[in-house]
Amino acid sequence: MPDEGLQLPSPAQVTLGGVLGAALDANRAGRLHHFIVDEHSPAIALFAPQHVDHNEEGDWYGEHAGKWLVAAARAAARDGDAGLQANVRRVADYLVSRQQPDGYLGNYAPARRFMHPQPPKPLTWDGAPALRTWDIWTHSYLILGLLEVHRHFPDAAYLEAARRIGDLCWQVLTEGGIDITTLGNHHGMSATVLMDPAMELYFATGEARYLQLAEHVLAQADAHAPLALLTRALAGADAAEIATGKAYQLAWNLVGLAKLARATGEARYHEAVDRVWQSIRERHLTLGGGPWGGVAHRSREVFNAPGSFSPNAYVETCSLLAWIQLNRELLRLTGEARYAEEIERTAYNDLLGAHAPNGEDWCYYSFPNGRRVHTTYWRCCKSSGAMALEELPSIAYTQAGNAVAINVYGPGEARLVHPRAGALRLRQHTTYPFDGTVSLQVEPEHDASFEVRLRVPSWAHGATVSVNGEAVGADVVPGTFARVTRRWSAGDLLTIVFPLRPVLHHHALRNVQESRAPDGGDVRQQVLDLRYVGLTRGPLVYATELIDGFKTEETIRLPDGPQDDWLQVLPVSDGEEGAGIAMQLGYRAPLLFWPYYRAGGRVDGAWRLTWLSLPPA
Repeated sequence: MPDEGLQLPSPAQVTLGGVLGAALDANRAGRLHHFIVDEHSPAIALFAPQHVDHNEEGDWYGEHAGKWLVAAARAAARDGDAGLQANVRRVADYLVSRQQPDGYLGNYAPARRFMHPQPPKPLTWDGAPALRTWDIWTHSYLILGLLEVHRHFPDAAYLEAARRIGDLCWQVLTEGGIDITTLGNHHGMSATVLMDPAMELYFATGEARYLQLAEHVLAQADAHAPLALLTRALAGADAAEIATGKAYQLAWNLVGLAKLARATGEARYHEAVDRVWQSIRERHLTLGGGPWGGVAHRSREVFNAPGSFSPNAYVETCSLLAWIQLNRELLRLTGEARYAEEIERTAYNDLLGAHAPNGEDWCYYSFPNGRRVHTTYWRCCKSSGAMALEELPSIAYTQAGNAVAINVYGPGEARLVHPRAGALRLRQHTTYPFDGTVSLQVEPEHDASFEVRLRVPSWAHGATVSVNGEAVGADVVPGTFARVTRRWSAGDLLTIVFPLRPVLHHHALRNVQESRAPDGGDVRQQVLDLRYVGLTRGPLVYATELIDGFKTEETIRLPDGPQDDWLQVLPVSDGEEGAGIAMQLGYRAPLLFWPYYRAGGRVDGAWRLTWLSLPPA
């Protein structure tokens, strides 16, 4: 059963430590403080009259304003950063001042705005409009940004500006007679993302017209045959087979659909989202939890065909943002541990693996097997990565009635308000993800009975739970929450221990030629069978650097003996983030593996090899 009323705390209520906390601190001090500071910053100067009046290019750069507002508002509220708060309010005030009387707040010249019907479009592989446009896309992020600023630093002007954008969209898509699928590429998915901000307007105001706007967008998305979002999802289509299979856009559309399911209770919406989620989870994620693709397709950022596999495929950082948000919404909708596990896996691996320690640089693409490349200019992924990091504090802990849940493990604390315990502080003492012992200090304002839920990862077979050193009778089932209900007093220590050992993961790329013989019989011949092995330990994916200092790939023969004899966890040196793993193959020098996110030293140009080839069967 869904957890009714699952609540996410505000960023100011949560402090994350460890590697996630370091990434958040670097993000705030780096990207969020430097990229945009006022109306003269290049990403905001796009909205100045001298640019807008002549912008016929149909570019997407306007998205940075809304993304930055979301991330910077959360960071300023989380850390009480007065300087960042001042920047956020100054930029928000400037954008509000630029809004047109009809509600338009984009950066396109009048003739290129989304209120004008597009001319007939040519037939293209991605259904792109005849005139390039990211206008609805930019406005979608502006709504989210303005609402986020209003949430943390309330000002009626921010809410009103967001509402006016929503009202303009409603007028254009209804009375204006414009079909939203004509306003975005990937067969409209780059515009139908409007479902998400429309739902946020509904949650912020309670006004039914914004719920109707989201449902209207969904109806147009489903009526457009090359997209048919709801119909295809319910029919069990693979994620690669919905529109173009663009990972970022599809996942963002599903975020809006999940919010529709939460608001309406419509079972079809939930089923549709869950079916596509299952497709992505089972067939389209790296070991590090990132949606990946880009092999043998004219777009680098779409899901590969089901069954295809290549260690050289890659993850767009923007898709990490949408995937984390999708799992956040499904967690809110169902309370199920599997969605929190996906968030943690993505955060500790592919998200950190795309982020540089300086807080400024990001990889546009991350490769399981490939070179780390820090993207230049102000590409989309830099703002998406910054925004994705700021999702994590509010997901790490949740409340549902009298129950509190720990969803993401790592040092840090949450300061909650509990209906029975009053002020409730939960402190995690741990070096997770490098160690499997997590001690949770429970500090209620006054003694009270309530439930604490500890997420048990699907890999954590043999996990144990104790309170104040004594084992408890909670069911500790991998892939669920262990639930401990008791009368809690300040200083109680709830400990969960996850056994951490290296695990090998096998994957293959197979191709079977199918035909029919002259006598009508079936002919099936396997013509391709490439096999690979990868390595994890707990939540962390491991990778090696260039083999022998120069090889970008190698075929290895795994020993026949017990795994513990040849796959050994190395001692941790002082100040080192996590143990390395030595693979003792016997016939060559050992191969050394390190947590994927830091393999190669997190520097531009470093190589990371996650998958190694196995010999032919």
